[in-house]
Amino acid sequence: MYTIGIDLGGTNLRIGLFNEKGEIINEQSRPTEAEKGPEYTITNMAEAINDLKSNYDIKAVGIGSPGPLFPNTGIIIEPPNLPGWVNVPIVKMLEEKTGLPVKLENDANAAALAEATLGAGKGASSVYFITISTGIGGGYVLNGQLISGAQGNCGEIGNMIVNPSPDAYQGPGLNKGALEGLASGTAIGRIGKERLNITNGAQGVFQLAEQGNQQAQEILDEAINYLAIGLANIIHTVNPEVIVIGGGVMKSKDLILKPLIEKTREYVYPSLKESLVIKPAVLDQKAGLVGAGLLPTN
Repeated sequence: MYTIGIDLGGTNLRIGLFNEKGEIINEQSRPTEAEKGPEYTITNMAEAINDLKSNYDIKAVGIGSPGPLFPNTGIIIEPPNLPGWVNVPIVKMLEEKTGLPVKLENDANAAALAEATLGAGKGASSVYFITISTGIGGGYVLNGQLISGAQGNCGEIGNMIVNPSPDAYQGPGLNKGALEGLASGTAIGRIGKERLNITNGAQGVFQLAEQGNQQAQEILDEAINYLAIGLANIIHTVNPEVIVIGGGVMKSKDLILKPLIEKTREYVYPSLKESLVIKPAVLDQKAGLVGAGLLPTN
């Protein structure tokens, strides 16, 4: 019995066929072409699924999608990177086109499930996964089960307030002083442009910091401090055995991981300092797709 995982991105639509061990047997990618509307993209999904159905015994389909969304009702609400997709009943539409049960989850939650089951958190009883990229997202897996929350928003730490100052930056759709607005790749790039006129985003800040530029290092130190506050809040809330960090920013993990661990230790109870485990993700760009493939069995 096989499952199909779909990683629905703003640019690319990735579809994978998985065996019972969670191994990818077949993988394909095509442009999402979200601007053509959900009916067009979902029809493309269905065609790929039905082609696989003709050769394999498919149990169910899992979709990892950008949020906001409601996993319990299978509706994508209005993701910023899927323009025009408003209140799309993707689960119902895909089930009607394929005759298969479909499960929808936030893409960060799908990646969390993958890293907890087959990645850096494998074997741990509780894993908190955080992705730091354009934005900041997260997911929590306890005893192998993804904890989704009443409306599917468990783990959405990007909107956690880490700077309560009335003058703190407020990103689009976020609280003032939210973690995503202050420590995401986008935030690092924005601050780099404001202070140093860097035009190539977070990558430019990391490059200057590697060259010893003090101002660039200060930008990274500020972001690391905010991330540490966020991690300490998570640790004191759910006390995970392992925290796994992924996303594009972790391509510069040599500049981030060690100071982040040290700074997080400053913000947790003394009894938690030595048991703190923070690891880099290992599945990289595959996490979302693998997690989607695991959703039907979770």
